[in-house]
Amino acid sequence: MAGLKLTGIAKAYGDVNVLHDIDLDIASGEFVVFVGPSGCGKSTLLRMIAGLEQITGGELQIGGRVMNDIPPSQRGIAMVFQSYALYPHMTVRDNMAFALKIAGQSKEQITAATDRAGKMLQLTPYLDRLPKALSGGQRQRVAIGRAIVRDPQVYLFDEPLSNLDAALRVATRIEIAQLKASMPDRTMIYVTHDQTEAMTLADRIVVLAGGTIAQVGAPLELYERPMTEFVAQFIGSPAMNLLPGRVRTVGATTIVALDGGLEAHVAIPTRAGDEDMPVTLGVRPEDMRITEGTPVFESTVDLTEALGEVTLLYFGTNADTAPITAKLPGIHPDLKGRRVRLTADPHALHLFHKGLSLLYRDGTPPPYQPRMAAPSGSMGGTPAAPDHDRDRIDEGVIKPAGPVR
Repeated sequence: MAGLKLTGIAKAYGDVNVLHDIDLDIASGEFVVFVGPSGCGKSTLLRMIAGLEQITGGELQIGGRVMNDIPPSQRGIAMVFQSYALYPHMTVRDNMAFALKIAGQSKEQITAATDRAGKMLQLTPYLDRLPKALSGGQRQRVAIGRAIVRDPQVYLFDEPLSNLDAALRVATRIEIAQLKASMPDRTMIYVTHDQTEAMTLADRIVVLAGGTIAQVGAPLELYERPMTEFVAQFIGSPAMNLLPGRVRTVGATTIVALDGGLEAHVAIPTRAGDEDMPVTLGVRPEDMRITEGTPVFESTVDLTEALGEVTLLYFGTNADTAPITAKLPGIHPDLKGRRVRLTADPHALHLFHKGLSLLYRDGTPPPYQPRMAAPSGSMGGTPAAPDHDRDRIDEGVIKPAGPVR
């Protein structure tokens, strides 16, 4: 078993600093996913852990041993690359066995290891085929099998599914999840651009931005309690809507006067002195719903996308400001060109000041607890509003409805 500890890790190419101040502890057996925009240093950090890139500053430990100057072959890791990198003239078995042959293992050991990996990845019928006779998903499984046969303590995945079509990505993602479940004591670090992969596979997600770590947490924690506007918009698809405004009334429930003349009641506390403070209201598209009461947003629908299970509404697509998106469950025909009023549950709204969530203004908030969905047939899973807020909610300013995450 091997955990990883990154302390002050930095990477520079000449005068260009790519990564800096990377502090991260990864527990043994944990599945950690690196996400972030293109060029943020995800793959570079993974290659530094693998030993394929030199560490400019800081210290990397694997299993308590400093690895800065240890060659890749001695780090107890195996890496699965974005490209399959299979030898075209070798069979599936020979591709998986190549590293073991180089290591001088016996024929019996190699056969046992490749048979085990083939069975685990459902490749047994294809062990004697060449890579050209395999589908893309099967080739990627061979690349994963090549890592498995080495029986490393740490697995590194560098966007392994990006070359697959949508259906194969889903199937292979499930296989990777099952693989991790079958090896609970192995540590896995995974780089991806795909939020679905990150949210479904990770024990924790590491969001990288600007060459450093923006936030680390469980997938739902990052989704429900983003620390910054960047994380709020990066996690979740479509991205979170951001509406500028100012604090009108402070208290356990904050009233925000939005720039468009509307107001929102937000279940995030503020304190004396916060009056008139400029803030940004964050509301996820999937938390918005049509209302006949007082809305937090009202405009004419520019464009709709009917996806069957949900309908996406787009507003302000021709404006200079960022467009607003709503994601309504079910089918909503004939909304294009109509003016609609949208609201959201006060507990699903977010408040940011100078880019930082007000939940984090005094440091780390209490330990995260996922919100529970409402029981079947219930109109909401939100706790009852305090007496002084109940009248505001009943008047239709914001009426909780539907399941709360």
